[in-house]
Amino acid sequence: MSVIIAMGLFSLSMSISPGPVNLIALTSGVNSGFRRAMPFVSGATIGFTLLLSVVGLGVGVFVAESPLFLGLLGYLGTGFICYMGYKIATSTPEIKVASQRVPSFSQGFLLQWLNPKAWIACLSGVSAFNLAGSYLMLAVFIGLYFVICYASIASWALVGDKIQRFLLNERYLRVFNTSMGGMLMLVALYLLGLQFYTV
Repeated sequence: MSVIIAMGLFSLSMSISPGPVNLIALTSGVNSGFRRAMPFVSGATIGFTLLLSVVGLGVGVFVAESPLFLGLLGYLGTGFICYMGYKIATSTPEIKVASQRVPSFSQGFLLQWLNPKAWIACLSGVSAFNLAGSYLMLAVFIGLYFVICYASIASWALVGDKIQRFLLNERYLRVFNTSMGGMLMLVALYLLGLQFYTV
């Protein structure tokens, strides 16, 4: 039972901490409301869970031993996250929720596969709990992570929805979007630097 508690705490700490996906969920909640942010939240959760499954079934060994793949992932992930940050930073600060373009299910799904934080979480989780070859415990970890990840990302969208009323002025919304987009780009560059510092 203590292993399951440890898995839950690991999943929560990796899922709830700030990162590209959570910043986009927060911004989506602010700009479009909780319900309209949920397709992105669902895509990010399913994308992460599938990535964790693939890593747990053995791809992690290939990734950990391939500096070329890690380098390519770093550049592609940074590029995609910076693109999402740019789109947020330059979005029109319109108060009408219906007019906003919301990050989609497929963008949430793809973002996890290009997100260095997601790869680090998968690789470290599978190796920390020694899940390679233990399919039952891997399934438990994946199921637990799915629920915690979904709730964590959704909570960021919910917080965004709740602070939306404080940003009803278009000037405040523009400042928020510019700040969040800029922060997202900084996080992407930080993750890229962290990846090459640890390799």
